[in-house]
Amino acid sequence: MTTVLIVEDDPINFRVFAKILTKRGGLEVKGTEDVEEVMRIARSREADVILMDVSLAHSVYQGKAVDGIAITQMLKSNPQTASLPVILVTAHAMEGDRENFLKQSGADGYISKPVVDHQQFIAQILEVANKNQN
Repeated sequence: MTTVLIVEDDPINFRVFAKILTKRGGLEVKGTEDVEEVMRIARSREADVILMDVSLAHSVYQGKAVDGIAITQMLKSNPQTASLPVILVTAHAMEGDRENFLKQSGADGYISKPVVDHQQFIAQILEVANKNQN
């Protein structure tokens, strides 16, 4: 069973994503915006894919405020967690943002909020997760 770690600071968005993924996708879901917890879950392989909100308002790591890009960079630069797929999620999608965010962070995919097409959302997450398992 594929487990998705949702890193999201908005409880409503978290619930929406969790519901789509569990009810429509049949996936397991974990959620946290605690960066230490994200790192621990990534290192221990308790998730197959991470859904990472780009703009995290409350996340702090080692005394510094960090956003989803910074957390993804940390995951991707650590050999222990580099292969864990990360999909960025953002509501602030301007033309060119997608490429910049992906290049900056090293993330494996990108989804814009709001999520309109639930099936496509699930398919995109599974595609990234499965690429990693093969």
